[in-house]
This record gives sequence, C-alpha cells and structure tokens, in this order.
Amino acid sequence: MFPTIQVRVGSTNPVKVNAVKTAFSAAFVDHIIECIATDAPSDVAAQPMTEQETLQGAINRVAFCQQFAADYYVAIEGGVDHFSYGAATFAYVVIANANEQHVGRGANLPLPTAIYQSLLEGKELGPLMDELFNTHNIKQKGGAIGLLTNGLANREGNYHHALLLALAPFLHPALFAKQ
Repeated sequence: MFPTIQVRVGSTNPVKVNAVKTAFSAAFVDHIIECIATDAPSDVAAQPMTEQETLQGAINRVAFCQQFAADYYVAIEGGVDHFSYGAATFAYVVIANANEQHVGRGANLPLPTAIYQSLLEGKELGPLMDELFNTHNIKQKGGAIGLLTNGLANREGNYHHALLLALAPFLHPALFAKQ
C-alpha cells in the first residue's frame, strides 16, 4: 500500500482542486494524494488587479489552511495586471509544508483592452467572460484561458504547470537548501 499525502487546498473550486491533485499525483507517484478542499479567504479583492495583490491572496489562503493538519498546503490565486506589453491574467500558486513555502506562477494570458477596462471598473473576470461568451460559471471550467484560446489551453492546465514548477524545491530539497 502506498503512503498517503494529505494536501489542504485553499479553495473549493473543482478546477483548482483537480489541478492540485493531478500535479501532486505526477510529482509523488508512489503516494496516494488526498486533497481537502477548504473555503479559505484571500483577504484581497475578489478580482486582484496587481501581481502583488494576487500573490498576497495566495499567501493568505495558505496561511488560513495552515491552521488545519495536513502534509502540504496549497493555494492558487488568479489575478490581472497591466504590464509594459499590455494587460494579462495569470495565477500565483503557493505551496507550503511545516518547514517551507514556495511560489510558482502560471503563464500570462493577454487580455483585450475592453475586458481590462471592465475589470478596472470593478467587474470580475469569470462573470465578465460568462457575459461576453454566453457561458455559465466558466471559472469552474476552462476559464478565460479556454474561451480566449478556443479551447487550446485551459485554466486547470495552466494551474497544473505552475504547481509542478512550485513543487521543484520540494522534489530536490538538497539543491534548494538555505545556505
């Protein structure tokens, strides 16, 4: 029987929970991965509008989860920012255990100016995309990524990749040991 790794995920969104489960399952093939979805507050705006606010939301979600017992704590926070090349949406992931915490980030998805302007006016990306594309609850499905790439990429895949990158220090602790 394989040992179990318990992962407390700072979200109940099935896209985020599934991304955590598949990433941890890929990284720890000799383990059973048990994910516990937790409604963890981000303590930032519903639609984070800067890199720093987005990262802070993920850090806050992990900190909330750490009040519960688990082997790992994971949070994913999607956000938006305007860069020198234009507006984009992205996600930060934070993974922690009892001893350390590491950060990863998903790819940037360019956003049309009109969508970014609506976000600046206070709209949230998921509901805005639902309105524009006549979908329902897209943030628990393929997300803006799926809609804007015509299904060539999706939200879960972007999270999965970011999680694998953030897991690198846990997979090679000697290389990442603090000196």
